[in-house]
Amino acid sequence: MISKNYFQNAGLGSILDKVLAGERLSVEDGLKLYSCPDLNALGALASIKRRALHGNKTFYVINRHINYTNICVNGCLFCAYARVRGEEGAFRLSREEIIRKLKDAPIPPREVHVVGGCHHDIPLEFFEETFVEIKKEFPDSAIKAFTAVEIDHLASTSGISTVEVLKKLREVGVEMMPGGGAEIFDPEIRQKLCPKKIDADSWLRIHGEAHELGYTTNCTMLFGHIETAEQRIDHLNRLRLQQDKSGGFNCFIPLPFLPENSRLKIDEPLTGVEELRTIAVSRLMLDNIPHVKAYWVMLGVKLAQTALHFGADDFDGTVVEEKIGHMAGASSSQALSRTELEEMIRGCGFVPVERDAVFNEV
Repeated sequence: MISKNYFQNAGLGSILDKVLAGERLSVEDGLKLYSCPDLNALGALASIKRRALHGNKTFYVINRHINYTNICVNGCLFCAYARVRGEEGAFRLSREEIIRKLKDAPIPPREVHVVGGCHHDIPLEFFEETFVEIKKEFPDSAIKAFTAVEIDHLASTSGISTVEVLKKLREVGVEMMPGGGAEIFDPEIRQKLCPKKIDADSWLRIHGEAHELGYTTNCTMLFGHIETAEQRIDHLNRLRLQQDKSGGFNCFIPLPFLPENSRLKIDEPLTGVEELRTIAVSRLMLDNIPHVKAYWVMLGVKLAQTALHFGADDFDGTVVEEKIGHMAGASSSQALSRTELEEMIRGCGFVPVERDAVFNEV
């Protein structure tokens, strides 16, 4: 047991008291955490919160990612995944190709994760019919589909509201939404990075609508580009305020910016230290979001393992094939087996727990 003096010496004594009492940390506390020079103390503090919530468990899921197209109208500055129509490397999967990818997965997935670009002319009906087919072929698989950005795009191309899109998707078996497209909520940063995307208020509104309809959703933050610590903390605070209102966020995924293949060039790329610091701060600030993911696809497996000691409790899953992070420059494997996931978790001193899409133990 680490002594209270250790945290006091690191300047975190008052925050330790709040964590132990279950009190919400303030924005000022978050900035203090970011400025703490003792990374080990910060990790130990986040680990206290993580173990209070989940003990020694680390979760994983048998899942399969489907990236249905990289053709996108948004043209975000940081994105290495998107292509315009006719550009080399552009692709769009047919319904048959999507079903084939699922059938070719090594293990039938408990979770089908569907995200892609905002294509000019893929109609909502294509996805409705595809999801009906997926549920027919894989009735025990939960479908997690479309970021809030994609939901807004489908609403625009269909001439209906985002609520109506969500209702239609719910009727054909979609149970969850991933958390992408949040990036950083600060409007000046969004104007520089992704001016064609919906703004923060719209992103939060769509997730709130989904929560009211019974969806479980994830949430994210893309960090390590041109944002400040203050803007990161503002982002986390807005997520937890939305959670106070609608209560449907189940997992937060901190996404490190990968600069290798991006048009956005930065002077100081992220270090592993800053990635771990952000994961720890996220766990401490997001007191009402139960899970924090160590997304091995973008962190890399070794840093993701370390993140389990810095507040993260979920190791994602088998994935099988992922294009967005890898086209950005991720050097991780495309897939991990159940055995590999469990061995990696045990190797860090945790107990692996297989889960379903909404974190029920299986």
